[in-house]
Amino acid sequence: MLSLFGIFFSIFFGAISGVSAVQNIKVQGADYVNNVTSDRFQIIGIAYQPGGSAGFIAGSGVDPLSNGTLCLRDAALMQRLGINTIRVYNLDPSLNHDLCASIFNAVGIYMLLDVNSPLPNESLNPEDLSSSYSSAYLNRVFGVVEAFKNFPNTLGFFSGNEVIQFPGSEGVAPPYIRAVTRDLKQYIAKHSSRNIPVGYSAADVRDFLADTFAYMSCAIDGSSSDETRIDFFGLNSYSWCGGDATFQTAGYDILVQMFGNTTIPVFFSEYGCNEVKPRVFDEVQAVYSPEMTRVMSGGIIYEYVQEANEYGLVDLNDNGTASIRIDYDNLQRQFNELDIERLQSGNSTATTLEAPRCSAGLISGGSFSKSFRVPSLPSGAQTLIDNGIQNPNIGKLVEVEETNVEAEVYGSNGGVIQNLAIRPLPEDQSNTPSGQDTTGATSTGTPRGEEPESTGGAGHLQMNLLLTCAALVGLALR
Repeated sequence: MLSLFGIFFSIFFGAISGVSAVQNIKVQGADYVNNVTSDRFQIIGIAYQPGGSAGFIAGSGVDPLSNGTLCLRDAALMQRLGINTIRVYNLDPSLNHDLCASIFNAVGIYMLLDVNSPLPNESLNPEDLSSSYSSAYLNRVFGVVEAFKNFPNTLGFFSGNEVIQFPGSEGVAPPYIRAVTRDLKQYIAKHSSRNIPVGYSAADVRDFLADTFAYMSCAIDGSSSDETRIDFFGLNSYSWCGGDATFQTAGYDILVQMFGNTTIPVFFSEYGCNEVKPRVFDEVQAVYSPEMTRVMSGGIIYEYVQEANEYGLVDLNDNGTASIRIDYDNLQRQFNELDIERLQSGNSTATTLEAPRCSAGLISGGSFSKSFRVPSLPSGAQTLIDNGIQNPNIGKLVEVEETNVEAEVYGSNGGVIQNLAIRPLPEDQSNTPSGQDTTGATSTGTPRGEEPESTGGAGHLQMNLLLTCAALVGLALR
């Protein structure tokens, strides 16, 4: 009986503290799988990089996950949208990301993180690979691991993004990408309490795509423990454009065939063509259709914030407010139509597949690298892996005390969204589309400047949990 009380009260007080954690997601064959429930995990994601790559300035003290107030606002909007994953490209490992990461954890949103940045010496340079692959570069890469390894909602790290893209890069870059993948895995194994997947994000350059996937996902010597092999493969693809596109005209049928025998999770690490505006996101139904999900694991819409390239869902205004674009509403409606129960159903065959053995025969392009000799560690890198980087900025989960969004956010109809807040989820739950309609149901048309009424979103959740726990205790005492 006491053990039942312990369970009930640990659930309740864990929710009150705000530090309950999502369950880790693991790679199992070609699927992402919840480590506790064994449900399949499909990525319903969005790219999150306010300011774009140009907005990332070394030494500024700012990156996308360093301001808790802004993360609270954006997490609330993403939770309503139905997002379960964000991709963040440019991070400063010296900054404190605890509150932002904890906010996204509280609402059941996972993080896919790039370890590189556009700054000098912080990514592989395809034109000078041997020099850019250095211990100084790896020190930065490992710093990102230290900053995010302890967050349960860290879904994985990208060892590279579109490194193989321009003619000539396909012949020299692949072994170096496998080297960085190896280095990340070795550092994680040595300094993290859990295994965190490492993958690659590829450009949709069809001349190189199949070979890139084959090269990165095979196992050298057929070993299942090959540390140079990626754990997942992301594809940045914008081939579905406008309402007239189809599964065939977008080439999705070709992708299903190309990745049909995958032994690792494959997903769109970017998608969402903007040639037709506003975007209607018809491709969402195709991305999560039975034809696609038997091979692929969802995708990441590009992108959350409206920048000069006009892919955004939300405008960030100069006065600190934010405005939802009609694209957000269109995407929300598409997500609300998804069959989440079907998407979470497992595939026992997909989770037991083994990687093919690396060989030149896997590569069809004449100019693509057929060498699986992975570069040795640069000078000083082994010491970093063995002993860890100096003075690491180690992230940790913290209590999320505030749930209400103070800044005004306007719906696409111009009205203030009332009572905007995050809704902390019980432990082990990831966020899913809720059927909300941000266009009208929560946007009241309140004139700008009027103060929205505040409700304690977390308080309602805690009271519901208290009543549930009390009922369960009552049953146990009978």
